[in-house]
Amino acid sequence: MGKPRIHVGLEIGTTKTVMVVAEVKPDGSVKILGLGETSSAGVRKGEIVDYPQVRACVKAALLKAEDLSDVSIGSVFLSVTGPHIEGENSRGTYRLPEGEPEIRPQHVEEVKEIASEIAIPSERVYLHSLIRHYAVDGQPHATMPTGLMGRKLDAEFHIIHGVTTRVQNSIKCAREMPLDVDDVVFAPIASAQVVLERKWKEAGALVVDIGGGTTDYVLYVDGAILASGCIPVGGDHVTNDIHLVTHLPLSKAEQVKKTEGCASGDPEQSEGVVTVPDEGGFPDVELKRQILNDVIRMRFQEMLELVKERLPGDGLVRVGKGVFLTGGSSQMTGLGELAQDIFGLPVYKPESPDVSGVHAYIKDPQYSTALGLIRYAQILEEERPNSSVFSKASGFLRSLWPFGG
Repeated sequence: MGKPRIHVGLEIGTTKTVMVVAEVKPDGSVKILGLGETSSAGVRKGEIVDYPQVRACVKAALLKAEDLSDVSIGSVFLSVTGPHIEGENSRGTYRLPEGEPEIRPQHVEEVKEIASEIAIPSERVYLHSLIRHYAVDGQPHATMPTGLMGRKLDAEFHIIHGVTTRVQNSIKCAREMPLDVDDVVFAPIASAQVVLERKWKEAGALVVDIGGGTTDYVLYVDGAILASGCIPVGGDHVTNDIHLVTHLPLSKAEQVKKTEGCASGDPEQSEGVVTVPDEGGFPDVELKRQILNDVIRMRFQEMLELVKERLPGDGLVRVGKGVFLTGGSSQMTGLGELAQDIFGLPVYKPESPDVSGVHAYIKDPQYSTALGLIRYAQILEEERPNSSVFSKASGFLRSLWPFGG
């Protein structure tokens, strides 16, 4: 049996910055050793806009995580998001040399290189190159084709890329702690690792991760990613809409959204009024519940319809399991019903898998990305010797952070 390993995930989100420290045991079980969390400042729609503020948030989360876990943290798996991150599919073909009828590892590497060489603007950088499937002489193969006989090897990859400087800003925050960055992970890919079981990825599943400033999505078909992306709208926009319509302070608008609102459109949920106590000695504020719910529903409807528009034409037809909602804003009352109406598929709000430790409440959907980074680290560790699931471009992190230190 191997020794337990310590992995650390860092999520710099629009509403919160989270650093989770976990012990991964040889049997695959996860024990949360510490969780450092602080409200984010300087992040808008998933992107850093005020570096000193963000740096202070990361430092605060680091100190809390180290204090609670009693672990000296040296490196992290870092999640990134933002509307600048895009995903697209790319294919490549490699013909085996004469006299080499058997597919060997070097042939697989050749077709990977060809499939991954899509043209992206010079200001962008590859984040992930994820295999969708191989084909040998036109015959599809979901697994590594090494050892098969053939003349032509095809591969299709899902390529995710983002604006280099925006990704570098997040890496810089970690490096100045100072922390090494083990890997950079697009946030919904991390979330999907704890939200979806393998069999659901095979059946076809859409993960929609609704945070404060963004809505991220990743679509799995036949066990591999078909589409991914980020919509620059999240739960904070719902709160702001309530604030604009009702003139409530943002803090009250957030409270009313969570405790009184409903996104489903069900008339029975929109009857009567909502009374909001005034803490300044003025009369209480009364809101028509219908108006409150209409505001909530319209903004969530916009988010989900934008996700739907981004998916390939036949994407939802190939989803056999359903839609999985996660993220802090996914817990909105009635959102499941609204999502079912929009996507025409079963909708689930799963908890993350069992974890132990004093911070087991991390199973809450708002921590799916942070916990997903731990699971991602597990998978990467398992796959790295023969990695076909999470392949990284050579020198990827060095290309993002060429400054040493």
